[in-house]
Amino acid sequence: MKYINEFFEGGKATGIYLCKHKQAAVTKNGKAYENVILQDKTGTIDAKIWDPNSQGIDDFDTLDYIEIMGDVTCFAGSLQLSIKRARRAQEGEYDPADYLPVSKKNIEEMYQEILQFIQSVKNPHLVQLLNMYYVENENFIKRFKFSSAAKSVHHGFVGGLLEHTLSVTKLCDYYTHAYPVLNRDLLISAAIFHDMGKTQELSAFPLNDYTDDGQLLGHIMIGAEMLHDGIRQIPGFPAKLESELKHCILAHHGELEYGSPKKPALVEAVALNMADNTDAKMETMTEIFDAAGEQNEWLGYNRLFESNIRKTGK
Repeated sequence: MKYINEFFEGGKATGIYLCKHKQAAVTKNGKAYENVILQDKTGTIDAKIWDPNSQGIDDFDTLDYIEIMGDVTCFAGSLQLSIKRARRAQEGEYDPADYLPVSKKNIEEMYQEILQFIQSVKNPHLVQLLNMYYVENENFIKRFKFSSAAKSVHHGFVGGLLEHTLSVTKLCDYYTHAYPVLNRDLLISAAIFHDMGKTQELSAFPLNDYTDDGQLLGHIMIGAEMLHDGIRQIPGFPAKLESELKHCILAHHGELEYGSPKKPALVEAVALNMADNTDAKMETMTEIFDAAGEQNEWLGYNRLFESNIRKTGK
């Protein structure tokens, strides 16, 4: 299989790719054709099936894995693929890891680190709540490991939510050593829980798009509701602790204009917001530099940083 980032004009493309999108269309002359977007872990490419009724074109749908043969052309300055043959691939013929962006870090090892942080929490009510989701709930664990942390911007890959959560938790753990004013049990628990709502805000890969609840509620509100539901199952969970934990979740974006229903009012909420913001921005920079490859010039204006950015000189 040749990855999409290896395609070149005039070349041939053969192999199995994920059909990210498929839509019937008609040319100006009234001839039917199909628009297709193919994806692998290196990117996407616009493709056309100019003769969808050809014997070499089998039926397939969006999000199917398809084996194709085609010619790589150039249109309006971008590479385009003209598909000559296509068939739906069967399970076992492909490895999903070749088609989805995946964390460079080992997912199981990262999850074990999360479990170690859970074991370090001493408050019995918080331990019970953490175990309820991250130890006992197999459905949640599977989604948490597989989810991205965003549709775009940062950690938009399989394992991204786990990687981001672990990084934020590690930063918060450092803060608790540097600033004794912090309640470690509360902050570590809030760090682990802070983006749990993203397991419902975003649909699973390969779609990785906003769900109805994601559009209507957002991950902060969803996460607070998940905590509320979990706490209701724990007899004697302190009301004050519940409010403080929920506040950290509701305030972790820091500002109302960034989606937080509340601004931080607890020192732990301030620390969580700083850790979340730090990891998001550092990962965003990392992804921008990775995409730029060997380019060391100015990379253009970035909306998140509100600045023209480039790599540090060597």
